[in-house]
Amino acid sequence: MLWKLFKALFILAILAGLGLVAYAYVGPLFFPSDFAAPTTEIVQPVTLNAQ
Repeated sequence: MLWKLFKALFILAILAGLGLVAYAYVGPLFFPSDFAAPTTEIVQPVTLNAQ
């Protein structure tokens, strides 16, 4: 009984990993806004301690 549970969890982990890899490759085709880089420019002053 316990062996079947471990086997099922192992198979689910493999399927979850394959799903993540598939989403990484196919995701930008179906969900381009989720994978787009930010398009706004961010300007932030930086103070350096020059001596």
